[in-house]
Amino acid sequence: MAIAKLKPHATIQDKLPAHAPVLSIVVPLYNEAVILRDFHSSLFGLLDTLGLRYELIYCNDGSSDDTAEIALSLAETDRRVKVVSLTRNFGKEIATTAGITVARGQAIMTLDADGQHPIELIPEFIERWQAGEKAIIGVRVSNQREGFVKKYGSKLFYKILNSLTGRRLVPGVSDFRLIDKSIQREFIRMTERNRITRGLIDWLGYRTSYLEFDANARMGGMKATYSVMKLFKLATDSFISMSVRPLYLTAYFGAIVLPLSLLLGLVMVINFLLGDPFNWHVTGGAYVMVLILFLIGVIMVSQGITGMYLSHIHTETQNRPLYVVDRSLSKGIEHE
Repeated sequence: MAIAKLKPHATIQDKLPAHAPVLSIVVPLYNEAVILRDFHSSLFGLLDTLGLRYELIYCNDGSSDDTAEIALSLAETDRRVKVVSLTRNFGKEIATTAGITVARGQAIMTLDADGQHPIELIPEFIERWQAGEKAIIGVRVSNQREGFVKKYGSKLFYKILNSLTGRRLVPGVSDFRLIDKSIQREFIRMTERNRITRGLIDWLGYRTSYLEFDANARMGGMKATYSVMKLFKLATDSFISMSVRPLYLTAYFGAIVLPLSLLLGLVMVINFLLGDPFNWHVTGGAYVMVLILFLIGVIMVSQGITGMYLSHIHTETQNRPLYVVDRSLSKGIEHE
Protein backbone atom coordinates (compact mmCIF):
# COMPACT_ATOMS: atom_id res chain seq x y z
CA MET A 1 0.00 0.00 0.00
CA ALA A 2 1.35 3.39 -0.97
CA ILE A 3 1.90 5.72 1.94
CA ALA A 4 0.77 8.65 -0.18
CA LYS A 5 -2.82 7.38 0.09
CA LEU A 6 -2.95 8.28 3.78
CA LYS A 7 -4.57 11.62 4.50
CA PRO A 8 -4.76 13.55 7.77
CA HIS A 9 -7.90 13.06 9.80
CA ALA A 10 -8.70 16.78 9.74
CA THR A 11 -11.93 16.45 11.69
CA ILE A 12 -9.94 15.17 14.67
CA GLN A 13 -6.62 16.94 14.27
CA ASP A 14 -8.15 20.38 13.76
CA LYS A 15 -10.23 20.09 16.93
CA LEU A 16 -7.28 19.17 19.14
CA PRO A 17 -5.16 21.75 20.99
CA ALA A 18 -2.00 22.84 19.24
CA HIS A 19 0.74 20.19 19.41
CA ALA A 20 -1.66 17.57 20.81
CA PRO A 21 -0.86 14.28 19.05
CA VAL A 22 -3.40 12.36 17.04
CA LEU A 23 -1.31 9.20 17.14
CA SER A 24 0.78 7.70 19.95
CA ILE A 25 3.29 4.95 19.19
CA VAL A 26 4.23 2.86 22.25
CA VAL A 27 7.43 0.81 22.03
CA PRO A 28 8.57 -1.31 25.02
CA LEU A 29 12.35 -1.63 25.29
CA TYR A 30 14.56 -4.15 27.04
CA ASN A 31 18.28 -4.24 26.20
CA GLU A 32 17.72 -2.86 22.69
CA ALA A 33 20.83 -0.62 22.61
CA VAL A 34 22.37 -2.40 19.61
CA ILE A 35 19.44 -1.72 17.29
CA LEU A 36 17.57 1.20 18.84
CA ARG A 37 19.08 3.99 16.72
CA ASP A 38 18.48 2.12 13.46
CA PHE A 39 14.95 1.22 14.51
CA HIS A 40 14.24 4.82 15.52
CA SER A 41 15.54 6.18 12.23
CA SER A 42 13.37 3.87 10.12
CA LEU A 43 10.27 4.42 12.26
CA PHE A 44 10.66 8.22 12.35
CA GLY A 45 11.20 8.27 8.59
CA LEU A 46 7.85 6.61 8.06
CA LEU A 47 5.92 8.58 10.70
CA ASP A 48 7.02 11.88 9.17
CA THR A 49 5.23 10.95 5.94
CA LEU A 50 1.83 10.36 7.55
CA GLY A 51 0.63 13.94 7.82
CA LEU A 52 -0.56 13.38 11.40
CA ARG A 53 0.76 14.85 14.62
CA TYR A 54 2.25 12.03 16.63
CA GLU A 55 4.31 11.15 19.67
CA LEU A 56 6.70 8.24 20.08
CA ILE A 57 6.84 6.73 23.58
CA TYR A 58 9.77 4.50 24.46
CA CYS A 59 9.16 2.41 27.60
CA ASN A 60 12.47 1.26 29.03
CA ASP A 61 11.80 -1.84 31.11
CA GLY A 62 14.83 -1.70 33.40
CA SER A 63 17.39 -2.43 30.68
CA SER A 64 20.89 -3.34 31.87
CA ASP A 65 22.66 -1.89 28.81
CA ASP A 66 22.64 1.66 27.38
CA THR A 67 19.04 1.53 26.15
CA ALA A 68 17.81 4.24 28.54
CA GLU A 69 20.65 6.63 27.68
CA ILE A 70 20.15 6.17 23.94
CA ALA A 71 16.40 6.69 24.25
CA LEU A 72 16.99 9.89 26.25
CA SER A 73 19.42 11.16 23.64
CA LEU A 74 16.79 10.62 20.96
CA ALA A 75 14.25 12.50 23.07
CA GLU A 76 16.67 15.42 23.41
CA THR A 77 16.69 15.89 19.65
CA ASP A 78 12.92 15.81 19.13
CA ARG A 79 10.12 16.83 21.51
CA ARG A 80 7.82 14.24 19.97
CA VAL A 81 9.90 11.48 21.56
CA LYS A 82 8.96 10.57 25.14
CA VAL A 83 10.80 8.18 27.44
CA VAL A 84 9.27 6.24 30.33
CA SER A 85 11.97 4.41 32.29
CA LEU A 86 10.92 1.87 34.91
CA THR A 87 13.11 1.43 37.98
CA ARG A 88 13.63 -2.26 37.25
CA ASN A 89 12.56 -5.00 34.88
CA PHE A 90 8.82 -5.35 35.51
CA GLY A 91 8.21 -7.34 32.32
CA LYS A 92 7.07 -6.45 28.83
CA GLU A 93 3.36 -6.52 29.67
CA ILE A 94 3.80 -3.95 32.45
CA ALA A 95 6.09 -1.77 30.31
CA THR A 96 3.49 -1.79 27.53
CA THR A 97 0.83 -0.85 30.08
CA ALA A 98 2.97 2.08 31.29
CA GLY A 99 3.29 3.38 27.74
CA ILE A 100 -0.42 3.05 27.00
CA THR A 101 -1.21 4.84 30.27
CA VAL A 102 0.81 7.97 29.47
CA ALA A 103 -0.15 8.10 25.78
CA ARG A 104 -2.02 11.29 24.80
CA GLY A 105 -3.01 10.40 21.25
CA GLN A 106 -6.52 9.76 19.99
CA ALA A 107 -5.19 6.48 18.65
CA ILE A 108 -2.53 4.41 20.42
CA MET A 109 -0.41 1.90 18.58
CA THR A 110 1.96 -0.66 20.12
CA LEU A 111 4.82 -2.44 18.40
CA ASP A 112 8.12 -4.10 19.24
CA ALA A 113 11.53 -2.55 18.68
CA ASP A 114 13.20 -5.68 17.33
CA GLY A 115 11.96 -5.02 13.78
CA GLN A 116 9.67 -8.04 13.55
CA HIS A 117 6.58 -5.87 13.19
CA PRO A 118 6.58 -4.40 9.65
CA ILE A 119 6.25 -0.66 10.17
CA GLU A 120 5.22 -0.16 6.53
CA LEU A 121 1.77 -1.44 7.57
CA ILE A 122 1.23 1.42 10.03
CA PRO A 123 -0.57 3.58 7.42
CA GLU A 124 -3.09 0.79 6.86
CA PHE A 125 -3.75 0.55 10.61
CA ILE A 126 -4.40 4.29 10.70
CA GLU A 127 -6.63 4.25 7.61
CA ARG A 128 -8.85 1.63 9.22
CA TRP A 129 -9.02 3.69 12.40
CA GLN A 130 -9.91 6.79 10.40
CA ALA A 131 -12.71 4.74 8.80
CA GLY A 132 -14.22 4.26 12.26
CA GLU A 133 -12.74 1.01 13.57
CA LYS A 134 -11.85 1.04 17.26
CA ALA A 135 -9.29 -1.77 17.39
CA ILE A 136 -7.10 -3.14 14.62
CA ILE A 137 -4.99 -6.16 15.55
CA GLY A 138 -2.00 -7.51 13.67
CA VAL A 139 -2.12 -11.27 13.14
CA ARG A 140 1.18 -13.00 12.49
CA VAL A 141 0.81 -15.60 9.75
CA SER A 142 4.50 -16.48 9.51
CA ASN A 143 7.61 -15.87 11.56
CA GLN A 144 11.16 -16.19 10.27
CA ARG A 145 13.37 -18.52 12.33
CA GLU A 146 10.55 -19.44 14.67
CA GLY A 147 11.44 -22.49 16.73
CA PHE A 148 9.39 -25.68 16.88
CA VAL A 149 8.40 -25.18 20.52
CA LYS A 150 7.19 -21.59 20.03
CA LYS A 151 5.43 -22.33 16.75
CA TYR A 152 3.35 -25.27 17.91
CA GLY A 153 3.25 -24.13 21.54
CA SER A 154 1.48 -20.97 20.39
CA LYS A 155 -1.16 -22.99 18.55
CA LEU A 156 -1.70 -25.20 21.59
CA PHE A 157 -1.92 -22.12 23.82
CA TYR A 158 -4.76 -20.60 21.83
CA LYS A 159 -6.64 -23.89 21.65
CA ILE A 160 -6.48 -24.29 25.42
CA LEU A 161 -7.29 -20.63 26.09
CA ASN A 162 -10.29 -20.73 23.77
CA SER A 163 -11.61 -23.87 25.45
CA LEU A 164 -11.14 -22.39 28.94
CA THR A 165 -12.60 -18.96 28.24
CA GLY A 166 -15.34 -20.01 25.83
CA ARG A 167 -14.22 -17.24 23.48
CA ARG A 168 -12.65 -17.39 20.03
CA LEU A 169 -9.27 -15.72 20.18
CA VAL A 170 -7.54 -15.67 16.81
CA PRO A 171 -4.23 -17.61 16.80
CA GLY A 172 -1.26 -15.44 15.94
CA VAL A 173 -2.63 -12.18 17.35
CA SER A 174 0.21 -9.94 18.42
CA ASP A 175 1.05 -6.72 20.23
CA PHE A 176 1.28 -5.06 16.82
CA ARG A 177 -2.06 -3.29 17.16
CA LEU A 178 -3.88 0.03 17.23
CA ILE A 179 -6.57 0.96 19.73
CA ASP A 180 -8.81 4.00 19.98
CA LYS A 181 -8.57 6.33 22.98
CA SER A 182 -11.96 5.07 24.19
CA ILE A 183 -10.39 1.62 24.60
CA GLN A 184 -7.37 3.14 26.33
CA ARG A 185 -9.61 4.72 28.97
CA GLU A 186 -11.18 1.36 29.80
CA PHE A 187 -7.85 -0.48 29.68
CA ILE A 188 -6.28 1.87 32.25
CA ARG A 189 -9.01 0.91 34.72
CA MET A 190 -7.79 -2.71 34.70
CA THR A 191 -5.23 -3.18 37.46
CA GLU A 192 -4.26 -6.87 37.31
CA ARG A 193 -0.61 -7.50 38.12
CA ASN A 194 -0.23 -10.81 36.30
CA ARG A 195 -1.44 -9.64 32.92
CA ILE A 196 -1.26 -10.24 29.23
CA THR A 197 -2.04 -6.95 27.50
CA ARG A 198 -3.58 -8.37 24.36
CA GLY A 199 -5.88 -10.60 26.41
CA LEU A 200 -7.15 -7.71 28.51
CA ILE A 201 -7.82 -5.57 25.45
CA ASP A 202 -9.68 -8.45 23.81
CA TRP A 203 -11.66 -9.02 27.02
CA LEU A 204 -13.07 -5.47 26.81
CA GLY A 205 -15.20 -6.73 23.96
CA TYR A 206 -14.86 -3.93 21.43
CA ARG A 207 -15.34 -4.95 17.82
CA THR A 208 -11.98 -5.58 16.22
CA SER A 209 -10.61 -6.10 12.76
CA TYR A 210 -7.51 -8.07 11.87
CA LEU A 211 -4.57 -7.28 9.66
CA GLU A 212 -2.34 -10.18 8.67
CA PHE A 213 1.41 -9.76 8.39
CA ASP A 214 4.58 -11.77 7.92
CA ALA A 215 6.99 -11.16 10.78
CA ASN A 216 10.43 -9.90 9.77
CA ALA A 217 13.69 -11.28 11.05
CA ARG A 218 14.92 -9.51 14.18
CA MET A 219 17.19 -6.56 13.53
CA GLY A 220 20.90 -6.96 14.17
CA GLY A 221 20.58 -10.71 14.62
CA MET A 222 19.05 -10.22 18.07
CA LYS A 223 17.51 -13.19 19.83
CA ALA A 224 14.14 -13.31 21.54
CA THR A 225 14.23 -12.07 25.12
CA TYR A 226 11.31 -14.34 26.04
CA SER A 227 12.63 -17.77 27.00
CA VAL A 228 10.46 -20.88 26.89
CA MET A 229 10.00 -20.65 30.66
CA LYS A 230 8.90 -17.00 30.44
CA LEU A 231 6.45 -17.90 27.69
CA PHE A 232 5.13 -20.76 29.83
CA LYS A 233 4.60 -18.39 32.75
CA LEU A 234 2.87 -15.90 30.47
CA ALA A 235 0.57 -18.64 29.21
CA THR A 236 -0.19 -19.80 32.76
CA ASP A 237 -0.96 -16.24 33.86
CA SER A 238 -3.26 -15.89 30.87
CA PHE A 239 -5.20 -19.05 31.71
CA ILE A 240 -5.63 -18.04 35.34
CA SER A 241 -6.50 -14.39 34.74
CA MET A 242 -8.90 -15.06 31.87
CA SER A 243 -10.80 -18.06 33.24
CA VAL A 244 -11.77 -19.84 36.48
CA ARG A 245 -12.41 -23.15 34.75
CA PRO A 246 -9.11 -24.72 35.89
CA LEU A 247 -10.53 -24.56 39.43
CA TYR A 248 -13.25 -26.97 38.34
CA LEU A 249 -10.75 -29.54 37.07
CA THR A 250 -10.50 -31.08 40.52
CA ALA A 251 -14.26 -31.65 40.51
CA TYR A 252 -13.98 -33.30 37.10
CA PHE A 253 -11.14 -35.48 38.36
CA GLY A 254 -13.24 -36.41 41.37
CA ALA A 255 -16.17 -37.37 39.16
CA ILE A 256 -13.85 -39.73 37.28
CA VAL A 257 -11.92 -41.08 40.26
CA LEU A 258 -14.99 -41.95 42.37
CA PRO A 259 -16.59 -44.46 39.94
CA LEU A 260 -13.19 -45.86 39.01
CA SER A 261 -12.36 -46.36 42.66
CA LEU A 262 -15.69 -48.12 43.27
CA LEU A 263 -15.19 -50.30 40.21
CA LEU A 264 -11.65 -51.20 41.24
CA GLY A 265 -12.83 -52.06 44.75
CA LEU A 266 -15.60 -54.26 43.35
CA VAL A 267 -13.15 -56.07 41.06
CA MET A 268 -10.79 -56.62 43.98
CA VAL A 269 -13.58 -58.16 46.08
CA ILE A 270 -14.77 -60.41 43.23
CA ASN A 271 -11.20 -61.43 42.40
CA PHE A 272 -10.62 -62.34 46.06
CA LEU A 273 -13.89 -64.25 46.54
CA LEU A 274 -13.56 -66.24 43.31
CA GLY A 275 -9.96 -67.21 43.92
CA ASP A 276 -8.26 -65.04 41.26
CA PRO A 277 -10.18 -66.25 38.14
CA PHE A 278 -8.32 -63.73 35.98
CA ASN A 279 -4.93 -65.17 36.97
CA TRP A 280 -3.58 -61.73 37.83
CA HIS A 281 -1.78 -62.99 40.91
CA VAL A 282 -1.91 -59.51 42.37
CA THR A 283 -2.43 -59.00 46.06
CA GLY A 284 -5.08 -56.75 47.47
CA GLY A 285 -2.38 -54.57 48.95
CA ALA A 286 -1.04 -53.82 45.49
CA TYR A 287 -4.44 -52.67 44.35
CA VAL A 288 -4.75 -50.45 47.38
CA MET A 289 -1.29 -48.99 46.78
CA VAL A 290 -2.07 -48.12 43.15
CA LEU A 291 -5.33 -46.52 44.21
CA ILE A 292 -3.65 -44.48 46.94
CA LEU A 293 -0.93 -43.27 44.59
CA PHE A 294 -3.54 -42.25 42.02
CA LEU A 295 -5.56 -40.35 44.61
CA ILE A 296 -2.42 -38.63 45.90
CA GLY A 297 -1.64 -37.49 42.36
CA VAL A 298 -5.13 -36.04 41.96
CA ILE A 299 -4.83 -34.24 45.30
CA MET A 300 -1.45 -32.77 44.35
CA VAL A 301 -2.79 -31.54 41.02
CA SER A 302 -5.78 -29.94 42.71
CA GLN A 303 -3.56 -28.29 45.31
CA GLY A 304 -1.28 -26.96 42.58
CA ILE A 305 -4.17 -25.39 40.67
CA THR A 306 -5.60 -23.90 43.84
CA GLY A 307 -2.15 -22.62 44.80
CA MET A 308 -1.75 -20.77 41.51
CA TYR A 309 -5.05 -18.98 42.01
CA LEU A 310 -4.14 -18.17 45.61
CA SER A 311 -0.83 -16.71 44.45
CA HIS A 312 -2.70 -14.37 42.11
CA ILE A 313 -5.11 -13.40 44.89
CA HIS A 314 -2.14 -12.71 47.16
CA THR A 315 -0.48 -10.51 44.52
CA GLU A 316 -3.66 -8.54 43.87
CA THR A 317 -4.43 -7.94 47.56
CA GLN A 318 -0.95 -6.50 48.15
CA ASN A 319 -2.20 -3.44 46.25
CA ARG A 320 1.25 -2.45 45.06
CA PRO A 321 1.58 -0.14 42.05
CA LEU A 322 1.85 -1.86 38.69
CA TYR A 323 5.20 -0.18 38.06
CA VAL A 324 7.51 2.52 39.34
CA VAL A 325 8.82 5.23 37.00
CA ASP A 326 12.41 6.44 37.32
CA ARG A 327 11.88 10.09 36.43
CA SER A 328 15.62 10.77 36.31
CA LEU A 329 15.75 8.51 33.24
CA SER A 330 12.41 9.61 31.79
CA LYS A 331 11.50 12.56 29.62
CA GLY A 332 8.37 14.23 28.31
CA ILE A 333 5.77 12.38 30.36
CA GLU A 334 3.09 14.42 32.09
CA HIS A 335 1.50 11.77 34.27
CA GLU A 336 1.94 8.15 35.26
